[in-house]
Parts: sequence; structure tokens; C-alpha cells
Amino acid sequence: MSTPQDLLIVAKDLAQPSPPVEQGDLSLALAGAELLDLLDAQAVTLEEDRIVPSGPWTPSEGPLGDPASALVRQQPYESVEDWLWRRGEGLASAYLAVLEAEGQITRERGRWIPVRTSKTVFADSPARRHAAERWAAGEPVLAALAAAIRVGEDPVDPVDPVDPVDLADPVAGDGFDGIDDESVAAVLATVSGAVVELDSVRQRKTVEDAAFDNIWRAP
Repeated sequence: MSTPQDLLIVAKDLAQPSPPVEQGDLSLALAGAELLDLLDAQAVTLEEDRIVPSGPWTPSEGPLGDPASALVRQQPYESVEDWLWRRGEGLASAYLAVLEAEGQITRERGRWIPVRTSKTVFADSPARRHAAERWAAGEPVLAALAAAIRVGEDPVDPVDPVDPVDLADPVAGDGFDGIDDESVAAVLATVSGAVVELDSVRQRKTVEDAAFDNIWRAP
């Protein structure tokens, strides 16, 4: 039972945010959750913003592969930000596929037409109960990851957006409640920043697409 799996269950089932979490945002947060688990297991350390593998490493097999096997093990090593973007590509879909293959989630069938829809239904499993207990307890790491992708929070007013520095930067902002480890705080801050950056890219693309449509619609 890992932080990424707990976060996925919270984001897709327990918290049920509206609107739903963007897959790209969730993928970035899942990559951050993997890194936090590696830190907790002392499989890596952070030197400034670089992820430094530590201790002996024995590759292990799994449906998604061992995150430790994806680490860059040569200097100058990889930055936390680069890890999020590289490891996070398609990660949410990959985790969902694994849970579905394990029978932990199913696709809801339509009421009138008995075919599977895109809506996922989570089974009452040990994994779901573990995530629910951690979420209900307000465990700081899980809560901070969820907040980074706006799960469990009120929607941010687009007219008066929250400064990502205030949300994420443990130095410039208020930090993260219940988290004293500087490396953990640094990873969480980078996750928040990456999500904000991805949202900016989406907004810019929306504006550009709208401008393009207006050109063709002009008389």
C-alpha cells in the first residue's frame, strides 16, 4: 500500500472533487508521491534539487515497475522537477489500469444499456480502507499532495487565483502543516509548482485555440 495508490483512490473516489482532477495534474502528483515513498524508504536523498540514489538497490518487478529502477543513477543526477515530468507521463492511466486489472476498480455499466461506461467504481478493498483511514486522519503528506491538485479544497476563484508560492514554497510561504522534513517539503513544493505550470499551459492553449477559431469565423 503506497502513497501513490492512496492518492489515486482519494482523488478518484473518496474526495470526488468537482470538476474532476485533470489526468495530467494527477500524474504529476503520483510521480511526486512515488518520490516521497522512496525518500521515506531511504532509497534516495535530496542534494539541493537533485535526486541522489542511496544504499544498495535490488530491482523488483511489478505491474508499473519499481520506481527506484527509473532513477537516474549517474551524476549530475536528475532534478525533482525533471523526475515529475518524465516519470509522470501517463502515470495516472497506468495506475488506474493496474487497479482495474487487479479487480480493485470496475467500470460502471449504463442504466439502460448494459455496457461499461468511463465512470470507475472502487471495490471495498483493504487498499481503499487504508486510503480512507489515511485521508480521514488528515495525514500531512497525503493531504498536501491532494491540495496540490485541488482535491478536498474549495475551487480557486479564477479572477483572484492563489499565488502558488503561498501554497507550496516552505520558505517564502507558510509551508505545509505537520511536515518538518525539508526534503519532503521540497518535493511537495515542486509538485505544486509543476501542477500550476501545467495548468498555465492548458489555459494558454485554450486562449490560442479560441483565437484561431475566431480568425476562421471572422467575415
